[in-house]
Amino acid sequence: MRKIKYKKGRKLQHITLEYTGVEKEHETEMQLFVYDDADVVEYEKFTVLALNTCIDYTKNNWLNIHGLNDINLLKTVGAHFKLDDFLLADILNTSKRTKLEEQKDILFFNIKSLLPSEYSDNISVEQISFILKDGILISFQEKRSDFFTHIRERLRTHAGIVRTKKVDYLLYLLLDAVMENFYITIEDEEDKIEELINLTKKGADPIILEKIENHRDNFNFLKRSIIPLRDSLYYLKTIKDDDTYNGIQKETFSFFIRLHQKSLELLEQIDSDMSSLESASNFYFSEQSRKMNEIMKTLTIISAIFIPLTFIVGVYGMNFEYMPELRAKNGYFIVMGGMLLLVVALIIYFKKRRWF
Repeated sequence: MRKIKYKKGRKLQHITLEYTGVEKEHETEMQLFVYDDADVVEYEKFTVLALNTCIDYTKNNWLNIHGLNDINLLKTVGAHFKLDDFLLADILNTSKRTKLEEQKDILFFNIKSLLPSEYSDNISVEQISFILKDGILISFQEKRSDFFTHIRERLRTHAGIVRTKKVDYLLYLLLDAVMENFYITIEDEEDKIEELINLTKKGADPIILEKIENHRDNFNFLKRSIIPLRDSLYYLKTIKDDDTYNGIQKETFSFFIRLHQKSLELLEQIDSDMSSLESASNFYFSEQSRKMNEIMKTLTIISAIFIPLTFIVGVYGMNFEYMPELRAKNGYFIVMGGMLLLVVALIIYFKKRRWF
């Protein structure tokens, strides 16, 4: 099985606007929510022509873009919200690691969403980017997915406190939803590890070791994905008293602190699961050694039985002229009977010593 890696795109200049992901068949679409405590308006199939008329800066705005193939559309969105090409290049380059970038009036967050593949032991990766600016949150997804379905329902039905908060709280909810995928992925990996441990108890098929190494790669990939997320969340919670950017309300920082704590919990869980995987690997090799010892013990017992028999055969195979037993009428039957008795005696002795 292939080693899980970040999807590699061609090496591009920093401001080259080209989508490097694999979801190239998805059409670029936009969806807009304009909401406050009193009301919510949802625009499906939103177009760039409506940017000036539908966005209400007196309320909260969430613009969700899924599908990153229409570069001209993204350029138009970037020009409308005065986003520099460096940010757009980071959104389109899916080989970038998780990062947080703070500017004077913009907070840019880039995160990897991981989920187990349905028909393999690999992990599927999607990059999701967020831009928080002036009462509007823009999210960029590589394809249409149901990561945020429950959040949309909360906006529509006024469930919870999301409509009473600013868009910084919405950013927290979206990040939390993405992080839930890490839990789903880890849980799936744990189930597969449990199956592997059970398989190692039943046999020592070489395919088991291959699967163990594949899941070890998966956990290393998860760890490489979460560590930069942890660092970004730690930085985010430290800008509480920073006057450079004030797009996040001070009372909302506690929610991002929770996300940072979640990232630490995820890393601790991965370390624990990797220990379990190491135990499965050790159990596999122990089972291999045990089976080899059983084989060697069996062969040693057989050898121990045949050594005295070989000695007797060797003695009577010597070509001496005067060997009285060779002329005995019942010599053959006596020697064969003695050899049989010797075999039985050795087997009884080995049994009493519990050597087999």
